Amino acid sequence: MPSSPSPGRPRRLSRAHLRQDFAASLVVFLVALPLCVGVAVASGVPAELGLVTGIVGGLVTGVMRGSSLQVSGPAAGLTVLVLESVRAFGLAGLGVIVLAAGLVQTALGLLRWGRWFRAISLSVVEGMLAGIGLVIVAGQLYAAAGVTAPDGGPARLAALPAALAGALADPRAVASVAVAAGTVLVIVGWPRLPGRVGALPGALVAVLLAGLVTALAGLPVATVRVDGVLAAVRPPDSAAFLLLAEPAVLGAVLAFALIASAESLFSAAAVDRLHDGPRTEYDRELVAQGVGNTLCGLLGALPLTAVIVRSSANVRAGARTRASRVLHGVWLLVFAVLLPGALAHVPLPALAGILVHAGWKLIPFRGIVALWRGHRGEAAVLAATAAAIVAVGMLEGVLVGLGLAVAKAAWEASHLRVDHTDEPPPDGASPSDDDRPPHGVLPPHGAPPAHGVLPPHGAPPAHGEPCPSPHDAPSPYGLPRPPAVGVLRVRLSGGATFLRLPKLLDALEALPRDRPVEVDLSGLHHLDHACRAAMTAWAERHTAAGPHPVRLPPFPDPHAAPAAAPAGP
Repeated sequence: MPSSPSPGRPRRLSRAHLRQDFAASLVVFLVALPLCVGVAVASGVPAELGLVTGIVGGLVTGVMRGSSLQVSGPAAGLTVLVLESVRAFGLAGLGVIVLAAGLVQTALGLLRWGRWFRAISLSVVEGMLAGIGLVIVAGQLYAAAGVTAPDGGPARLAALPAALAGALADPRAVASVAVAAGTVLVIVGWPRLPGRVGALPGALVAVLLAGLVTALAGLPVATVRVDGVLAAVRPPDSAAFLLLAEPAVLGAVLAFALIASAESLFSAAAVDRLHDGPRTEYDRELVAQGVGNTLCGLLGALPLTAVIVRSSANVRAGARTRASRVLHGVWLLVFAVLLPGALAHVPLPALAGILVHAGWKLIPFRGIVALWRGHRGEAAVLAATAAAIVAVGMLEGVLVGLGLAVAKAAWEASHLRVDHTDEPPPDGASPSDDDRPPHGVLPPHGAPPAHGVLPPHGAPPAHGEPCPSPHDAPSPYGLPRPPAVGVLRVRLSGGATFLRLPKLLDALEALPRDRPVEVDLSGLHHLDHACRAAMTAWAERHTAAGPHPVRLPPFPDPHAAPAAAPAGP
């Protein structure tokens, strides 16, 4: 039995692998074709640009090392951001933004920052996908009904019921909605068919059936407009690069780079769990994504990311090497050159149905339920991220999610526990020196001892009187002697930061002032400056107000090196 390859070493291409990769490439091509066209139309750009991005993802990104079985192309997750950029800056501005984002990705990969994208909170990523999914579903429902969607996420969601209800009164809108609904039903139900028939991509079958029904029934629905691949490719001119001086464009560049990188690398991690082949090299994969997006920007095409739908189809179809994704790019190129006119028969409502299904799949319903049951704080971050994306925008929503995730992590890392133990005074403890009179004060000469005072040394106690305990006897100066008290030991453990300062001060200030207090800091793994200053001030106040001083140990030096372990015998 041949041994499996090393996790970091790509498989060598053999005849058996080539046959498997060839078959897998056809499956991925059939899955990618309707998605490339649908994402392009939903993004407000010519359908041919979606094919161009898919071709670049196969022939350029697919050749480069990184993730061997991951497939790149236009993604539904960037649809909202692309549409907003096209409306604000035009197609030429989109090309500049995608090109600059690709250069940023390439630089981050060369600086070996790819692995740090794995440190992004999963709740932020899922919240981002949920927000994108909600916006896509809402927008494509308008497209399915042939109605123009209002601007802004909240307005779009609020007006959706009225728009769908009004569409029922228009025969053209009813036909359009019926085609979109039928597309969704075919996509959902087709994989459940038995045998090899169910192995065909449901989205492709749905588009073919929608086109056939539309043509045979003569339905009054709009179809894809086709101008040719060469006519659609428009590289940005020199004037478009002046847009990089605008802050809004720079923000869009960072948003594209951040979201595309995070989606690609999280997809790579998910694909790695589907196969036992070489693992993803995250820095190389980020460079590959950056080079692909740089070329897409130069061609004025859509941005590309690694797409989990195509990647999982590639793995399930038996792909073994990078050849499968490269060949899928070849098939897209052949289609774009030889059969671009076939796109003119694709109904737009069918593409809207594909995007509605894709957007719905982006919403992690099971993940939300699991988070709510086990980690409600993470569920809150997810919900806030999604709500901010819908209400404000993509970049702002992601930043809100990242800020909440960092704040939540800081709060949990500063978990502080305050324990105190009440130690009774030991048997035979000597009276405290605090009962002595002030310096220089003596009892009056000849004053008789108070009742109960110990008799002179060696003299027996009076008849019938018990021998008093040293703790019960007054001082030899005739002053009342307070009872001996035990030490109150306070132990702090965890992290003492300014976030937990109210809890720390409440616990310390509630301690009794008539007891000696010893503070133990050995359980702290972090103590910030705010807590140091607050504890010092509290010790001074507590000592001044009571008869016993607070024993506060020296604070640990935050810059001191850890102590070396003792040498063995």
